[in-house]
Amino acid sequence: MTPGRTAAARAADAPTLVMAAHGTRSTHGEEVLAGLRDLVHRARPGHRVELAYLEISAPKLEEVLPALGGPVVVVPMLLAGGYHVHIDLPGIVARTRPDAVVARPLGPHALLTGLLARRLDRAGLRATDAVILGAAGSSDPGALADVRAAARLLSVRLSRPVTAAFASAGAPALPEALDRLRSGPAPRVAVASYLLAPGFFQTRLEESGADLVSASSAPTPTSRAWSGPATTRPSPPRRVPPCASRSDPALIRPARDRSRRTPPAPEPRAGSRGGVRRRRGSGGAGQVSLPVSRRRR
Repeated sequence: MTPGRTAAARAADAPTLVMAAHGTRSTHGEEVLAGLRDLVHRARPGHRVELAYLEISAPKLEEVLPALGGPVVVVPMLLAGGYHVHIDLPGIVARTRPDAVVARPLGPHALLTGLLARRLDRAGLRATDAVILGAAGSSDPGALADVRAAARLLSVRLSRPVTAAFASAGAPALPEALDRLRSGPAPRVAVASYLLAPGFFQTRLEESGADLVSASSAPTPTSRAWSGPATTRPSPPRRVPPCASRSDPALIRPARDRSRRTPPAPEPRAGSRGGVRRRRGSGGAGQVSLPVSRRRR
């Protein structure tokens, strides 16, 4: 079997990745999610990648799954648990594609923490700003606990307190958290968006009255990741945002400084073996001769 046919056979046996998003009435949000699907596809050439929605948007997950052949892996494009992760999505899979494998939701995760920190840095976060992690909210206590866990991870990354607040269900509500932090010593309050794409809840965060609101997590058409597939050539060293830490996967090791030269070896001391010897000349002045070897006994 030729190597080309081997690669084709492996691609045929690879499971189809189905990105299961919540759904949105925002056309811009749908475009961002479609671009995220394209980025994943370019990162895994030869593998089929599909985008489906649980509600509102099309195509629906219950329509996509039965039409796929071969193994299928469903990834919940959600940043926390809740009704859709624990009840809605598993029910759709059980009815339409019971052999499919369902992955865990995207968050909370350390990689998301690094992304949130970089989003805040690009938005202009200052060292004196108070920070809120703004999420949509849920009636599921487990989903709220996931958001608070993400806030603790971000707090460690930023080395400052981070308050989890919610735009809909959940306590504290975003306006309440803003009022409490404005009464404190911080001159500004920044909101880190714990949302995947633009839409209704991102707009609510931006209209909350916070001094700074970061962009949602997924790359937008103006971001660097949108421009095309990653090259196989190594990237040049870049400046890491101040809020990043050494554990950040995006941290790039700086290039070796080749301008440093090996320091010259120290000169041997006079009179030592293998060193220089002084002999008396006719004029009585000490003259330096070449190193001499040890005399044979």
